[in-house]
Amino acid sequence: MSPSTFLSRGRLRAGDAPPRLSDAWIALAGLSAVFLFEMLDTSVLNVALPTIGRELGSSTTGLQWVSGAYAVAFGGLMLLFGAVADRVGRRRVMLAGLALLAVASLATVAVTTTEQLVTVRVLTGVAAAMTTPGSMALAFRLFDDEVLRVRALTVISTAGLVGLAVGPTVGGFVLAVAPWQVLLLADVPIAVLAFVGIRCGVAQDDAVGLRSDPVDVGGALLGTATVAGLLVTPTVLVGPATASSWGWAAVVLTVACGAGSVVRLRTARHPVVDLHLLARPLVSSGLAFKAASGLAVAGLSYLVTLQLQFAWGWPPALAAVGTLPQVVVLLAGGRLVGPFVQRVGLGRAAWISAAAVVSGLAVFGALSRHGYVWVLVALVLVAASMRVVGVVAGASVLTGLPTDRTSVGAALVDTSSELAGGAAVTAAGTIVAAFVTGSITTTPWTASRLADFEDALTVAGLGLAAVAAVLVVVGMLRARTADLAPSTSEPAPSTTLAPTTQETSRA
Repeated sequence: MSPSTFLSRGRLRAGDAPPRLSDAWIALAGLSAVFLFEMLDTSVLNVALPTIGRELGSSTTGLQWVSGAYAVAFGGLMLLFGAVADRVGRRRVMLAGLALLAVASLATVAVTTTEQLVTVRVLTGVAAAMTTPGSMALAFRLFDDEVLRVRALTVISTAGLVGLAVGPTVGGFVLAVAPWQVLLLADVPIAVLAFVGIRCGVAQDDAVGLRSDPVDVGGALLGTATVAGLLVTPTVLVGPATASSWGWAAVVLTVACGAGSVVRLRTARHPVVDLHLLARPLVSSGLAFKAASGLAVAGLSYLVTLQLQFAWGWPPALAAVGTLPQVVVLLAGGRLVGPFVQRVGLGRAAWISAAAVVSGLAVFGALSRHGYVWVLVALVLVAASMRVVGVVAGASVLTGLPTDRTSVGAALVDTSSELAGGAAVTAAGTIVAAFVTGSITTTPWTASRLADFEDALTVAGLGLAAVAAVLVVVGMLRARTADLAPSTSEPAPSTTLAPTTQETSRA
């Protein structure tokens, strides 16, 4: 089939493989919109958290869960929907998820309490769990050529990174002239764009490429309950005395679900995740790097919002200006990725960039209380490095998995990042709640209370940076194992991922 036929028809039939990236532009536009939603949604919400907290009268933990509820639903259900997509069809699951996203976003108009907003965020997280893994999996399966596969992943990840970069800035300026609900309603046109692009540009799923074994729903739900328990329990434990008593019950329930999940993974005939696949060096190293980056990026974004708007009292518009350097570095740094990776090598570039992201969080934790210049340094370090981490880690995991596990593989990548990010927000919010009495949105600020707040941000920043650093070390060790055995069933990362550097440098 000629390139003109692809463009005139606007859709690829099952089995067709476009010879050029531009021949699949409709599909890539839809898939990029999905990833744009994932990144833009979270980054826009973060800058609006203080405004939301004041208007809804949210408590410190309530404000935390306005952000964290999305991560719990997203990270907890992604593997389940990834497994379902590998069986019933990736395109079908994505379209259903996009419809849910549009409905959940429209429900923001009716929100009047913190609890209602948390419910909306849970539904948005469910929609993200249905859609995001499929964007990477469909892009990977759309092309036969490895170079085009990596270029497609780069295009999609770039759209998401642009959303992550411009979200806080755009959100801050919008809040100066419009209510905060407008920011979440922006998901509606993005969902429509993604739905049209995937509906018109992606062929229906070929039954040959789908798995026929059943989904281990019980194991997936045990895993989801474990994830939710791990993220919710710390918040309950540091709450009021009555809540703390429930917290210990949550600890017992979480441990029981975790033990049951492990047993299920080891004994189920068709587990939702094959532990042997996770043990592959290329897969585990990519997941470790992605988790480290996700933890650092989410933690820094949340902490910077608290620092600028609560500790320093900056209005949203000024806080938006404060994040502009991150936007500039992230958008302009694409041309430097290729030369950097070519100079140091792909393997070293992966851990160096992941370590730089973690260093940005460490700089914030140690020095941000001494002035904006240190916040600037932290933002630039993270923005300059996260682009490399995302592309390399994602392609490494997908390359290291069988072709019939691409949706689960993509779900693993996003799960590692989202759960790490959710854990970061949960830990940061829990630390702030433990250090600072009263709600940070409604209780008047005094000098001693402000000092406690700054101490909490320091402890949270340095603690999260330490955990992320451990993940980077794990990724380095596993990547070294993969390099020592390039002739196994997993391709060597340098052969499959090298085109990333060239194509990214041309972006």
